[in-house]
Amino acid sequence: MAKEEHSSQTPSLITSLPQDAIVDIFARMSRFDYPTLSLVCKHFRSIVTSPEIFTRRALLGRTEHCLYVVLCLQNRTRIYILRKNKTNGDTSLVLIPSLPAMPMYLNFVAAGSRIYAFARKSDYEMMTLSIGCGSHSVQPFPSMPTHLNLIVAGIIEGRIYGVGCRFSSEEWERVMVVFDTKTQVWEPGMISVMKEGFMCGCVVMADKIYTRDYANTFVYDPKENKWEKDEMLNLHKWENACVVDDVLYYLDCNEKELRAYDGKQSCWQVVKGLEALLPETRRRKEWSQTVNYDGKLALFYPKENCEIWCAEILLETRKGGEIWGTVECCRHLVTSQSCFMKALDVVV
Repeated sequence: MAKEEHSSQTPSLITSLPQDAIVDIFARMSRFDYPTLSLVCKHFRSIVTSPEIFTRRALLGRTEHCLYVVLCLQNRTRIYILRKNKTNGDTSLVLIPSLPAMPMYLNFVAAGSRIYAFARKSDYEMMTLSIGCGSHSVQPFPSMPTHLNLIVAGIIEGRIYGVGCRFSSEEWERVMVVFDTKTQVWEPGMISVMKEGFMCGCVVMADKIYTRDYANTFVYDPKENKWEKDEMLNLHKWENACVVDDVLYYLDCNEKELRAYDGKQSCWQVVKGLEALLPETRRRKEWSQTVNYDGKLALFYPKENCEIWCAEILLETRKGGEIWGTVECCRHLVTSQSCFMKALDVVV
């Protein structure tokens, strides 16, 4: 009885503090503790989901990188947080219940503490959603100025560059649109049209947009507003790639190798030191993805029996320019018929 009485009094001791003091205390705690705090009482829940606490975290330099994982199950898209530590051996993925199930084929891009989602609902309507990762609330943002299929997106200096295809004059055209996350408007005069195939990959490297369709790789320079082909990068059919320190990485599921492309040196190489990890992967490239996770590489990959795993890899460039990877941890995330869609590094 004494323990119960003591524990019941603890929240009241904290809540008796001034609001500013409570916010300051919670702002110094890990973002991963907030789900537990929100269960204590409604007051705590309102604090840990308020814009005020995330503003305070930024001022105190307490922001953290969090991995958000998008899965599709039974034709609906759900978003999860990847926890850093397991407590009871269960999966590290935690569903965000406040976010509604969304349609399939959404495309996502992370910008600071927000996630932006794009999808084509019909021939006449585009879905555009903004997810605040502090409060886990969803808001619409202005519709795109044109209707596109297969949007892929990258972000440079707060601007989201979306690339997709539309059918015009009996042929497919590739279109680029730009959304300014600061002003929340689509920038006029930034639509660039090229007669190419469907887009299936996009990264940002050295402040340029790199995209590829089924046959070619293209580079877009926002400063000069022009496209060029990159023949060297086109030597491999990279997909679901990321960029760490201006080097592109992707998992070659056929060869079971992690490949790296250095844009400054214009050369490809295979990342060494991962020989024990990569043979376990299956040849399901649509389920694999690399993500820049706070300067490390997070590799999501499938194994047998519908298992999805995540490995966090520390990258190191050694003498001679060879890139080596060290697996810091490797975790089983989920076993189900769900389809892995996207992983995003969000700063909150």
